[in-house]
Amino acid sequence: MKNNKKPTYISLFSGCGGFDVGFKEKGFTCLGAYDINPYVVDVHSKNLKDPVFIHDLNDLNLPGVSSEQVDVIVAGSPCQGFSPIGKRLVNDPRNHLLLTGGKLAIKYNAKVFVCENVPGSNSGEHKRYWNKLHALLTANGYSIKMVHYSAAEFGIPQLRKRIIMYAWKNDKIKTIDFPQHKLVKTVLKDILTNLDQTSNHNLDFIKENSSDFKIAKKIKQGQKLSNVRGGDRAIHTWHIPEVFGKVSKLEEEFLVLVMKLRRQLRRRDNGDADPVEKKILKTYYNGQTDTLLKSLLGKGYIKEVDNQHIDLTCTFNGKFKRLDMNSFSPTVDTRFGHYKNFIHPTENRALSVREAARIQGFKDDFIFYGPIQRQYEMIGNAVPPPLAKFIAENIKYSILPKIK
Repeated sequence: MKNNKKPTYISLFSGCGGFDVGFKEKGFTCLGAYDINPYVVDVHSKNLKDPVFIHDLNDLNLPGVSSEQVDVIVAGSPCQGFSPIGKRLVNDPRNHLLLTGGKLAIKYNAKVFVCENVPGSNSGEHKRYWNKLHALLTANGYSIKMVHYSAAEFGIPQLRKRIIMYAWKNDKIKTIDFPQHKLVKTVLKDILTNLDQTSNHNLDFIKENSSDFKIAKKIKQGQKLSNVRGGDRAIHTWHIPEVFGKVSKLEEEFLVLVMKLRRQLRRRDNGDADPVEKKILKTYYNGQTDTLLKSLLGKGYIKEVDNQHIDLTCTFNGKFKRLDMNSFSPTVDTRFGHYKNFIHPTENRALSVREAARIQGFKDDFIFYGPIQRQYEMIGNAVPPPLAKFIAENIKYSILPKIK
């Protein structure tokens, strides 16, 4: 950096500041952080004390910044249109925001541009957005390196995978290698301790003797409530008769058969499974199929899709997912704060905001504000700070010195 000045950066779609925490820890100066959500802007401002703006990034005129100042632009554009937990609509208007960071990097003549999103953004028809961004940047003199990272590689106890684009303004240096980072394995038991005196540690216990409490009691660490998967990790509704109703051994066998056939006998090219034809089921159970169907329809375990097909009820892939202390958390997403989605490993309650923040790699001195659900959302949408710090190291020590 010239005259030993700190390198500068702009943070786009900044959220509460996960990217920013990592960059500031590596000595970067924030010229401006921009997000349309006032709740995340408030949290960013109170924790990081940087110039932060409520700004719709469809407007490419960023308040407070001139092109002569910018070393790096980082962008974590919305992932909801790309994520497999959503509808994955190719024309979701949020998908187009992937290009916004590249446009601003070009407009403000950034030396380096970094873009982050979920791996699903680079598969199938959705890949068109990365292709457009790639073409836009290369046409304006940038060279590009695409990298996949898993949060679990950086001491974050979470199975979170992300794709990162590094782009630098020097088409003569086509490739840059980054130093091998030290793999650090951290599991949940390493971080879900000593929480009593921390901020944001809200405890939402399931009401005792409620149906939800009875369900949670049946689910062990690493298990979930799921009628569409087999194996030891799946607890089926028919295993909890005190909530969902009793079934006979023969009826349980019939339900397991339906669970298997709906995935084996496919009629469509999309989706996870299909309803099962009644005539196929009638080849089993020696004439008892109609009786079984009638009984299980009455008990609410199966439903008629049409005159020819039936399917299981409760065909969600997994609810009441109980985390495992000796393993990693699933990806922390915006639904993390409800126990019907995720349950604490050893207690019958949801994960607190602080627990979600620790799993995402935020330190305890980073405080969250606003409505509780908004706090979970901003944590789920954030870039994990330890991953952001590693990205900042790569830029500071492996990219900027070579292109200046």
